[in-house]
Amino acid sequence: MSGEFTSIDDTRERLGGVGYLADEPASLVTFLAGRLGKPVLVEGPAGVGKTELAKAVSRATGRHLIRLQCYEGLDEAKALYEWNYRKQLLRIQTEAADTGWQEVKDDIFGEEFMLARPLLTAITAEEPVVLLIDEIDKTDQEFEALLLEVLSDFQVSIPELGVIEARTRPLVLLTSNNSRELTEALKRRCLYLWLDYPTVERELEIVHLHAPELDQAVARKLVEVIHMVRSLDLKKPPSIAESIDWARALLLLGAEDVDQAVLERTMSIIVKHRTDLDLVAERVGVKLGDGLFGRQAG
Repeated sequence: MSGEFTSIDDTRERLGGVGYLADEPASLVTFLAGRLGKPVLVEGPAGVGKTELAKAVSRATGRHLIRLQCYEGLDEAKALYEWNYRKQLLRIQTEAADTGWQEVKDDIFGEEFMLARPLLTAITAEEPVVLLIDEIDKTDQEFEALLLEVLSDFQVSIPELGVIEARTRPLVLLTSNNSRELTEALKRRCLYLWLDYPTVERELEIVHLHAPELDQAVARKLVEVIHMVRSLDLKKPPSIAESIDWARALLLLGAEDVDQAVLERTMSIIVKHRTDLDLVAERVGVKLGDGLFGRQAG
């Protein structure tokens, strides 16, 4: 089923139907974003499902997903548009001899000579899209200022062409790992959603959804181990996606328990730094080996 969400319950059910278990706040904000035509700023630690929410909204509504991956130094040319200078030069070379400069100049700054980047592509799309502006906190305040016109009025101003208004209103989700404070001007234009790591029970539901064949006792112990690992002072705590990867790996390996030996063999699926591997082996692996884990986790 595609189309716009009709209620909070419809939002939750349809997101669940495409593999994303949304809680009440996520369902509510996602539903309101579509109805109010407001962007959503989704903040939270890395790996809690912020980007996946945008992908799930795209799948559930049948809207095409357009993604702008942010990074330090991202500018207008990579996010919005730039001119196709080679094509413009070719046009000048072939026409300038027989045509006045003013006419050629007006011609080469038409839409035919423009290279649309994600923001402009979303604005000019013929059908409604989901626009994901991923990891906005990696950019600077100057780039945030560039976004304000898009997020407020769903239009962009191009000096050579004037104002280009959205043909359809995109559903916009911005994600942030909260590595820096975003400007108040940006936040005012957005609905806000904080996503955190799920509870044991919620993560167990997620693992079951994506690895239903895994024994329930093994799945529960896996999730409890994940939560203990996340409680350590790691460079990178395991994400929800890595929990799912670990569950699928244990299923393929035919693991009947999550003990010290299984953890040591498969730890690299959930832990991605050398120092973190040592810490997890010392703190969690030892408890699994001594039979202390179940009593501590319970």
